[in-house]
Amino acid sequence: MRRAIVERFGERALGPGGRVDRTAVGRIVFAEPGELEWLESLLHPLVVVAQRRWRDELAARPDPPAVCVIEVPLLYETGGEARFDVVVAVSASPATRAARTAVPDMALRERRLLPDEEKLRRADFAYVNDGTIEDLDAFAGSVIASLSGTGGS
Repeated sequence: MRRAIVERFGERALGPGGRVDRTAVGRIVFAEPGELEWLESLLHPLVVVAQRRWRDELAARPDPPAVCVIEVPLLYETGGEARFDVVVAVSASPATRAARTAVPDMALRERRLLPDEEKLRRADFAYVNDGTIEDLDAFAGSVIASLSGTGGS
């Protein structure tokens, strides 16, 4: 993958030690939609294969977990929800996201996303994470309990 990225973007995509600099790549692809499409066409199939492999490994265990969780930032935007039994959407208000992120040019990234209201509407479980970490933990615990059949809401 490194080779493909360097062939496409050149040395400007590299950081110290010749490693791919994700921040530099982000600046490139979020400023140039065609470059983002190219990168996603490279990455998304690899991510899907890795997710399936991991789920298969978990299912093959003698005592598989009742629930496994995979974070998918572009789930609805890529049609990925069909790969999952249940979707849990966690959002936050724009002000909260801005206060919590260290990602540069977040507005460039967010403009291509499905609106949060739509994601929350489509999800099986939805939560707006503007509260405390304890509130988030309680929500996550109730989802896990519900999905694992141990109670919850």
